[in-house]
Amino acid sequence: MASKHGAPPTTYSPSPTRKPHQPVFSDSDADWVRPDGRGFHQCRPAFFRTAAVSAASGSAYAEFGNTKVIVSVFGPRESKKAMMYSDVGRLNCNVTYTTFATPIRGQGSDHKEFSSMLHKALEGAIMLETFPKTTVDVFALVLESGGSDLPVVVSCASLALADAGIMMYDLVAGVSVSCLGKNLVIDPILEEESCQDGSLMITCMPSRYEVSQLTVTGEWSTGNLNEAMQLCLDACSKLAKIMRSCLKEAASASHS
Repeated sequence: MASKHGAPPTTYSPSPTRKPHQPVFSDSDADWVRPDGRGFHQCRPAFFRTAAVSAASGSAYAEFGNTKVIVSVFGPRESKKAMMYSDVGRLNCNVTYTTFATPIRGQGSDHKEFSSMLHKALEGAIMLETFPKTTVDVFALVLESGGSDLPVVVSCASLALADAGIMMYDLVAGVSVSCLGKNLVIDPILEEESCQDGSLMITCMPSRYEVSQLTVTGEWSTGNLNEAMQLCLDACSKLAKIMRSCLKEAASASHS
């Protein structure tokens, strides 16, 4: 949790849904632990700061372990004349990586798939009818890719939209879970994502109990899929509380 003045990162691990899994892939991996020492169902500390970009209508910076993201929001501003008339506002999203974001330097670029997924995650939370014939642009820049990049981008973008004063039904929080052997690990880092058997990401509006996006890859058993969804939803709810606290602290600081 953080505001413009900053505060120690806050954890938001979900509540256990049943007895813990055996932390093993096989009998020979009985002592396996996560590379960063976290428990299987423990999220990384979350740090947020609003008003990170002075030239933007609203902005936010997020840091989850080694994953660092900054999001700028511009608008609402008049839509281009070439666009057809619309009585609701438009949302444009763009996700890019810096050239130094990944271990392989010089590969920074636009991420079209993430841009589309960010749009889908946010669109249902924004009251588009409150800014007809205008457009809101969301630019997300991944400064460092440390794993679970898209959920962090979604959460940070939601906070930036709120900082810009864009009317929303609720904040959008995102969390992912990786399936590693028989184990489920929440908020995976790059090393874990590189060897996962499957992944699940949920973005939701916790106060409204609405999921705005659900993405599943790989092979899942019904039991693991249900547990992973519950882990994500529980963590999203707790993450949203940290995000709200950030906004409240920023508002208090601006009035003091």
